[in-house]
Amino acid sequence: MFSRIIVRNLALSTVIAGISWLGSAAQSTSASNTQAGTAQSGKVSPADKLFMRKAARGGKAEVELGKLAQEKASSPEVKQFGQRMVTDHSQAANQLKQVAEQKGVTLPDTLSAKDKATKARLEKLSGDQFDRAYMKDMVMDHTLDVREFKNEAKTGKDPDLKNFASQTAPTLEEHLKQAKSIAPKGSSQTASR
Repeated sequence: MFSRIIVRNLALSTVIAGISWLGSAAQSTSASNTQAGTAQSGKVSPADKLFMRKAARGGKAEVELGKLAQEKASSPEVKQFGQRMVTDHSQAANQLKQVAEQKGVTLPDTLSAKDKATKARLEKLSGDQFDRAYMKDMVMDHTLDVREFKNEAKTGKDPDLKNFASQTAPTLEEHLKQAKSIAPKGSSQTASR
């Protein structure tokens, strides 16, 4: 009888230990799955990170220069274009920020040295001079932007970032087309004066 109690207690403690082990194994598996998911979502190729950072800086520049255009431009078309830059690039920046947060990538929130110099140069201009210089910069910037976004959509490694780039590229193409249509008008107006 005494041996049956020992055997029963031993069996009971083995069952309890097994249940306890299963519970901790399940928690460990769940925790490692969560960590793997986080690590996977945070794993972004260096090229994709570079694209994200350049896109963030470029978008910030478009917003700041668009605000400047609203203040300094003489042409209603240029002012409208500046407003569109603020609206569209702010929206794209918010989308990119969401992707970056999911991936654990910190985006810069300052202008590049080149964009700071462009802004400083444009701040000194006004009227037709501003319109010409701003629209010339917008054509150059958006030509480069379209190329970079299409390249990311085609060759990027991260599916979320590729999706962002492919959804944003058509808007950038519209910006480029609009900038090209406005730029010659500003030049011809000035040339005729």
